[in-house]
Amino acid sequence: MAIMATHAMWFLPFVLPICLYVVFTDLSRMKITNQAVVLLALVFVVIGFFLFPFDVYLWRLAALVIVLVVGIILNFAGAFGAGDAKFCAAAAPFIALGDLMPVIVLFMTTLLAAVVAHKTAQYTPLRRLAPHWVSWEKGKKFPMGLALGPTLAIYLIFGALYGA
Repeated sequence: MAIMATHAMWFLPFVLPICLYVVFTDLSRMKITNQAVVLLALVFVVIGFFLFPFDVYLWRLAALVIVLVVGIILNFAGAFGAGDAKFCAAAAPFIALGDLMPVIVLFMTTLLAAVVAHKTAQYTPLRRLAPHWVSWEKGKKFPMGLALGPTLAIYLIFGALYGA
């Protein structure tokens, strides 16, 4: 992996609770909150400032802006939720450019697992564990936070274990 293990280890304790919160709020309310997104971005802004050389730090922040612009366009096209776009933008600086393809594969795998898990829970007695979650009633809409949060968390865990 291109991410340095020490970088992943520094980020992980701060990012993991945010990712879990994103999963919960997207399942229960179909909303990735602005507070979670801002906090995720702040984790990178503060910790990344001390971890990266300044030019690398600025390029990673540029990735946030680029992904946000693409996300806004996808949101206007109706292909992506606004919270999903903002979360992806806030998560972008954490991902090393050399890990882009593995992260895409990880996301696709996590998305498939998330859809199967959500649909399985939705149509079985497991649904009774959280009967009032909004995501059960949204029809074709899917809580992407259920895949986005774990993707970033798993990436950082793999980075801590197998990073450069």
